[in-house]
Amino acid sequence: MINNRFDQVFEILKQSFPESEYREYAEQKKLLSNSLYRLLTEENGQNEVIGFLAGWEFETFRYVENVAVSPSIRGSGIGKQIMERFMKESDMPVILEVELPDDDLRRRRIGFYERLGFRLEDYTYVQPALRAGQPAMPLQIMSYPKGLTSSEFEMVRKVLYKEVYGIPTSYAYA
Repeated sequence: MINNRFDQVFEILKQSFPESEYREYAEQKKLLSNSLYRLLTEENGQNEVIGFLAGWEFETFRYVENVAVSPSIRGSGIGKQIMERFMKESDMPVILEVELPDDDLRRRRIGFYERLGFRLEDYTYVQPALRAGQPAMPLQIMSYPKGLTSSEFEMVRKVLYKEVYGIPTSYAYA
């Protein structure tokens, strides 16, 4: 069942994000064996995955890598429901990455997270490439329930680079 559910999650991932924003199938599936990685799913009455949240559980914070809902039912409140479930599971801060707010869709996405209580951080942040041959991508960090100090932001960046992206902690994008 887990393989079938993963395939459904991966299909929603492909429909929801540009190829540069998710790993190749085998690399994504390999994360399921990482004890820090979590996959929450929402299913319909036919046991089909209609939404998911891929997250990480670190020592001092939780990280939302992806949240997506099947394109045919977006706007139905399922994304909010999955996010709230993840946020309520722990009293640790929750971190996520968003694209720069330079178009209406991206601003609406940021607004979605702000309505959930997230704060948009103003620190410079670059997401390392998830696939070979893809460029790194400038993003912004959002945090819940409060903003990050510069030292907290730097700690978050180092943990994400090391654990999620496999980048040495001494490495820094300019």
